[in-house]
Amino acid sequence: MLDPIMEDKMSSSSSGWSSGKKSGGVGGQWLYDEATDGGDPLGLAGVHSSIYASLRLNTPREAGGFSDFPFRPSAGGDARRYPVHGELLRYVRDFCDVFGLMDTVRLNTMAMRVAMGPPRRDGSLQWTVRSKRDGEEVETEEVFDAVVVATGHYSQPRLPRIDGMDRWRRRQLHSHSYRVPNSFHGEVVVIVGCSASGAELALELRRLAKEVHLSAKSTGEIMASAMSRILSRYEDDNLHLRLQVEHLCEDGRVVFDDGSCVVADTIVYCPGYNYSFPFLETDGKVTVDDNRFGPLCEHVFPPALAPSLSFVGIPAKVVLPRFVEAQARWVAQVLSGRRTLPAPEEMLRAVEEYNGGREAAGLPKWRTHDLLLDLELCDEYGERTCGFPRMEQWKKELLWSSVSNMRDDIESFRDGYHDSDLVTDGLRLHGWIPPATQPPQEEAD
Repeated sequence: MLDPIMEDKMSSSSSGWSSGKKSGGVGGQWLYDEATDGGDPLGLAGVHSSIYASLRLNTPREAGGFSDFPFRPSAGGDARRYPVHGELLRYVRDFCDVFGLMDTVRLNTMAMRVAMGPPRRDGSLQWTVRSKRDGEEVETEEVFDAVVVATGHYSQPRLPRIDGMDRWRRRQLHSHSYRVPNSFHGEVVVIVGCSASGAELALELRRLAKEVHLSAKSTGEIMASAMSRILSRYEDDNLHLRLQVEHLCEDGRVVFDDGSCVVADTIVYCPGYNYSFPFLETDGKVTVDDNRFGPLCEHVFPPALAPSLSFVGIPAKVVLPRFVEAQARWVAQVLSGRRTLPAPEEMLRAVEEYNGGREAAGLPKWRTHDLLLDLELCDEYGERTCGFPRMEQWKKELLWSSVSNMRDDIESFRDGYHDSDLVTDGLRLHGWIPPATQPPQEEAD
C-alpha cells in the first residue's frame, strides 16, 4: 500500500539485465542497512534503504504479493498478517529464485550514466549505459534498445524550508536516516510531519525520549488523522501536539506558528521523498518540477522518448507490488510489440489533461503521482493499459478495512482486527486459513 518493493533496479530490454545499485543482494528498500548515511544525517547522500529496525508492513500480506506468487509465511519466519520488514525481503528473494531472475541481475553495480545514443538508421532511439562494479576502476559502456528505470522514490529525502535550519547546531535528521531509538534516550524530540512515518516514529520514540513534540501544518490535520487517538492516550504523558515550526534558533529553541517554543535536542523531518534520477540524461525531455516528474503518459512513458524509455514504480499510495506488476506487464507488452502506444502528441495531450484535472481538484503539483489508494482507479489502470485482471472483492475489502483500522488507531491496527464474512470466505478459499469444520450430523434412527 505505502510500502516500496522491488526498487533499486534498472532494466534493459535487449539483453535483459538488471543492475542493483551498489547492493550485494536484491531487495531494494527492503535490504535493511544499519548505516545512517555516514556523516550526513539529513540523508542527502549515502545508503539507499529507508527501513528502520522495528518496521512492520502496513499492508496485509494476504492482499499483497505478485499475482502468481502469494506472500505466504516463510518457515520459521514472521507469520503475522503485518510482518516485520525482513519477511518481505525473504519473499522478494524467494520470488527471484523461483522464477530464475538472479541470472539476469548484476549485483554490486552502479548505473553511472544512462543517455541517448545516436539514433539508428530507421530513426529509432538507442541508449548508452555506463556502469561500474564495486572494486573496479574501469567503467563498462553498453548500448541497448530500451531502458526501464525502476529505482523507486524513497531514497532522496525531501526537506522542508524552515528559517534557521542552517544555523540550528543540534541534531537534525530525516526519517530516512533513522534506524533505532537508543540514541534518543532522555531527549526532547520534535518530529516535523504527521504522515505515517512521523506517527510511527513518534510512538517508538516516546518510550525512550523525555518529550516528543509532533508538529503539523494545523491541529485539525492531526486530529483528523490516525494520530488523534494516540494523542488523547499519551498527551498527558510525553507526546504533545504542536503547530507548524515557524523558525529555529541557535540556542536550541524550536518556535512554532502560535509563538510557543521548546528547547529540543533533536529534530526529525518526515515530509517524504523527492524523485531523483542523477544517472539519467534526456536532453530536458523528462524533468522534475516540484516533484512532478515527466511528462509521463500513465506515469510510465515519456511521449518524446517512448517506447525506448519507460519508468516503473513512480506513483505513490498504490497497492504494491500489484500496481507495479501491471506497469511492468504493460511495458513488456509494448516492447515486445504485442501492444502499441498512442501517437506522441496524443500521449502528451493525455498528460496535460491529467495534470489539469488534478490541479482543478485542488491537489498541489507535488502530489501529481499520488493515486490516493483508490483501488477502483488502480483496477481501471491495469485493465486499460495491459489487460490486468481486477482485484478480487474480498482483497479490496481487506485493504479498505486495513486502511480504516489504521486511521482509527495506528498503534494497534496490525494486531487487533476483525474480518468480515466476505474476507473470511476469501481467506479460506485461497488457503490462508483452514477450512471451516462441519458440525457432526446425528445418525438417523
